[in-house]
Amino acid sequence: MTLQQLVYAVKIADTKSMNKAAAELYVSQPALSSTIRDLEEELNIELFIRTNRGIVITAEGDEFLSYARQMVELNQLIEDRYINNEKKKNKFSVSMQHYSFAVEAFIELAKEIRLDDFELAVHETRTNEVIEFVRDYRSELGILYLNEFNRKALQKIFSENGLEFTELFDCDVFVYLSNEHPLAGKEKIAFEELKDYPCLSFEQGERNSFYYAEEVFSTLEYKQIIKADDRATMLNLMVGMNGYTLCSGIICEELNGSAYRAIPLDTEEKMTIGYIKRKGMRLSTLGRRYIEILTQYGTQKNVKKTAE
Repeated sequence: MTLQQLVYAVKIADTKSMNKAAAELYVSQPALSSTIRDLEEELNIELFIRTNRGIVITAEGDEFLSYARQMVELNQLIEDRYINNEKKKNKFSVSMQHYSFAVEAFIELAKEIRLDDFELAVHETRTNEVIEFVRDYRSELGILYLNEFNRKALQKIFSENGLEFTELFDCDVFVYLSNEHPLAGKEKIAFEELKDYPCLSFEQGERNSFYYAEEVFSTLEYKQIIKADDRATMLNLMVGMNGYTLCSGIICEELNGSAYRAIPLDTEEKMTIGYIKRKGMRLSTLGRRYIEILTQYGTQKNVKKTAE
């Protein structure tokens, strides 16, 4: 197995086409196909399935490519630093479920540093992508939650992907809704009171398992439910449809606005907010500082919400 073979495999995966990959690599399509066949024979696995519509990556190929990308990117960094004499900016990336408080912690971190010296990235995305981004080194950290229902299943997934989860803080479950919602004046809300209003849930795409849900009680049968892809749409649905979602109650008014409120749900259920990272990998300076800010922010908001 050679570095060139890895470069070819990654390019095919990125372009989803043998012809496009060959053109970008400046090699003939037959030569590229032959190289990949040799690699597949050596590995004794099939990386790609050739179809009339292009290339489909197999499950085994997807796993292999996560390692191949690391090798290709590391080689590029070495070339840039020692051969091309390029000074690369320090990078920091974090992925998260749809948490405004995690975004605000990222903003606070960005304010503390000289942005000219860094390349930052934040991904507010689906649960499976949070896991994949950290697994594939696209993000140093992934912010998500565990509870009694999903803990065992997600811990198994973390382990299979070479990841480890660290707890930051626990919080109660809240109903998040518009200030104009008929239940907005209540001090506590019972499940029975929510039955005539649409439950809002973040769409998880192909990995739409209950364990990947960003909201607790994902296995319950709801009379009305609406899926959304992003936080802005979710907020609009709360106003326009009298919808609600179940969350940690740690709300950032600076980002979401003051037109919404979090009211305790009448339940003993808890959520554990934490982060995943590559197993055995030490956090960078920015990674450690981000976790400090996130913990302080989350804890302060949680204490404030409990007091209210």
